[in-house]
Amino acid sequence: MGQDRALALDNCFAQRIMKPYRKERITSLIQRIISDAIEHKLSDPRVAPLTTVSRVKLTGDLTIATVYLMVQGDETIERRTLRAIRHASGYLQRMVAQELTVRQCPELRFEMDEAAKLARETMRLIAENRRNRPEGEDEIESADVLPAVDSPVAGRADDIDDAPLGDDE
Repeated sequence: MGQDRALALDNCFAQRIMKPYRKERITSLIQRIISDAIEHKLSDPRVAPLTTVSRVKLTGDLTIATVYLMVQGDETIERRTLRAIRHASGYLQRMVAQELTVRQCPELRFEMDEAAKLARETMRLIAENRRNRPEGEDEIESADVLPAVDSPVAGRADDIDDAPLGDDE
């Protein structure tokens, strides 16, 4: 119990005295190092050619860095690429440790970026919806968008000129 409390106080102290931009600087550096390594230094054929590091999330105590990847391709290509990059995590960890100037290099964890998957699925659904739309529905009719003339929301242009503006009368 005493060690856990001391560790928690140490982490709290480290977060208080850490410069506010340090975490962002470290995450951007990790992202650049891993992107460069995937693009130029990994020669594993299982890694898809269009693999990018979308973002890096670093814990407050700088011990764990979660690297989010985007892969162009289907689920099997994503799984194969993720497996290959996790297999090379020791190599990537060593590259990051050589470049960073911190006492302890963060542990790297690799995940697929679910936000990118969601965006891709949304775009697929939009494209499918456009393909399935009957002819003639491409244009939005003005009656569907604009309020009717006699509705309380719609007004006439001459009503605006007659409206009182406040205490100026």
